[in-house]
Amino acid sequence: MKLLSVVVPCYNEEETVADFYTEILKNELFFKEKDLDFEIIYIDDGSKDKTVEQIKRLHKADGRVHMVSFSRNFGKEAAMYAGFKHAKGDYVVTMDADLQDPPSLLPEMFSYIEKGYDSVATRRVSRKGEPPVRSFFARLFYRLMRRISKTEIVDGARDYRLMTRQVVNAILSIKEYNRFTKGIYGWVGFQTKWLEFENIERKKGETKWSFWKLFAYSLEGIMAFSTAPLAFASILGILFCVLAFFMIIVIIVKTLVFGDPTSGWPSMICILCLISGVQLFCMGIIGQYLSKAYMEVKERPIYICREEF
Repeated sequence: MKLLSVVVPCYNEEETVADFYTEILKNELFFKEKDLDFEIIYIDDGSKDKTVEQIKRLHKADGRVHMVSFSRNFGKEAAMYAGFKHAKGDYVVTMDADLQDPPSLLPEMFSYIEKGYDSVATRRVSRKGEPPVRSFFARLFYRLMRRISKTEIVDGARDYRLMTRQVVNAILSIKEYNRFTKGIYGWVGFQTKWLEFENIERKKGETKWSFWKLFAYSLEGIMAFSTAPLAFASILGILFCVLAFFMIIVIIVKTLVFGDPTSGWPSMICILCLISGVQLFCMGIIGQYLSKAYMEVKERPIYICREEF
């Protein structure tokens, strides 16, 4: 009998962990038909509510429920890595605890694994119920990534993905501290089937992803899988050097031929401020890449486990 590991990152999800367990059990008949056992691994990302207590209750009632609890909030990327590391299954599926990833899709996803695919991923075909500003910037991010990165990152991609053990081992071989799993999926490759579904709104609890958290997360993705910002900073520097050289020639010609005095202080101050701003912007881009390299070199653990069972 083969084993399916269900990895569920959760942060302050006391209202949804039990409902998620109930929804997974609705697939139990399918699991029996396929001679498939399962385990549910909740990754508690330093929750401050009663998430841990709820998971412990589930574990007492069903030994197939497991938990890895972090010492603090390390973020969803660390939680997913911990889930992959603790999963023992021949197949591993990652899902959110808020039930925006429908467990009812599992039978269809397995059908494609049986057809020879290594991974079955999901994407939303609509962003119904999402704020328009967030939707606009999300689409902008995916369009930008398609242009500046060689790694495939699909618009609307969810973290809901069923994988074979081979894919999971490939992901675990990437031990970098600054993780962007959506990009890692594309980087490791393998045969992937994409399934589409309508966006499902969260029924209980509140999302932990604010606009600014998503913005910071998108910057992580850009820096993890593209060096285009560095190239942009270099090109900008070259353009300003050419412009400065051209302006020097213009000023010299005007002074020698027409006897015009050089322009006054206001224009000079404006130009200095502009150039200084561009320099600081480019230094900021370089600084971001250096900070990521610095964090990698320190080799801190991706997460610290407080409790597990």
